[in-house]
Amino acid sequence: MKLRIRGNTIRLRLGRSEVSTLAEQGAVRESTRFDAAGMQEFGYALESAEVDAISASFEDGLLLVRLPRALVAQWASSDEIAVQRDQSLGSSGALKILIEKDFECLHGAPDDEPQDDAYPHPHMRE
Repeated sequence: MKLRIRGNTIRLRLGRSEVSTLAEQGAVRESTRFDAAGMQEFGYALESAEVDAISASFEDGLLLVRLPRALVAQWASSDEIAVQRDQSLGSSGALKILIEKDFECLHGAPDDEPQDDAYPHPHMRE
């Protein structure tokens, strides 16, 4: 699962196996360590839950994005590329949450970014 944060936008990209894991097991999690002892860690997770709408929260070093179970089931079994929601922050605006299926790169990927779990790009030439 890839994470991109820019301003008040959170974007998660999932490969095929991660979409399957989310649909079948209810969660996908990743983390990044900042020290050898594991005391400084940033985690991010996507969970299927009994909620009414996509939402995000941050607590104890974990960014948690929750999606309604029915939405996960529909998205995982369709050709739909993304699901999204703008989460109200009151007078501070909104937090845009975007969850996408990860496609193969059209112009090659960096060596450290394998493409074997990516979805075939819709604009890829045969």
